[in-house]
Amino acid sequence: MRERYEAPNQYSWIVYAVAVMVVGGMAGYILSLQGAQSRSSLNVAAAATAGVATPIVDESELRAYRDILARDPKNAQAALKAGNLLYDAQRYVEAIGFYQQAFALMPNDVNLSTDLGTALWYVGRADEALAQYEKSLAINATHAQTLFNVGIVRSDGKHDYRGAAAAWDTLLKTNPRYPDIQKVQSLLADARAKL
Repeated sequence: MRERYEAPNQYSWIVYAVAVMVVGGMAGYILSLQGAQSRSSLNVAAAATAGVATPIVDESELRAYRDILARDPKNAQAALKAGNLLYDAQRYVEAIGFYQQAFALMPNDVNLSTDLGTALWYVGRADEALAQYEKSLAINATHAQTLFNVGIVRSDGKHDYRGAAAAWDTLLKTNPRYPDIQKVQSLLADARAKL
């Protein structure tokens, strides 16, 4: 009769394989935690500088808009949607081109014009942002978001506190139900204090 313990080595490869899998799995888990921790540190740093984590662009959606525009460069909606997609992902330099293309086709869209101005501001082009906001105000002289943004760019970008105060004063007078009215009042008081 053959005893079970005569050949213990016949099962040792199974024990060895299981041990390797366990150790490998633990090592992979530890490395993934370290990678996630370093990525989250980067995201926290980016969020601290930008206020929020940067969204990721759905590249297939962006490619679809690019394809549409390659076939039909006058498709304003595709240009606008591509611009919005990139703007939301804080890829402002790329968004500007699409917004300019869309604005050339829809020159009366105040929201598009204002988003273009804001993208220009975010890439450090304050004068161009203000020029674009002037186009927005020519479309709608009381557009609340444009007036708010004009104040920000005049105050922070140009140190023109008088111009900032004028924009925010107009905002408060023409949009008394503006949702962030307390913030505007605070900014206006700060600008007036710097005059």
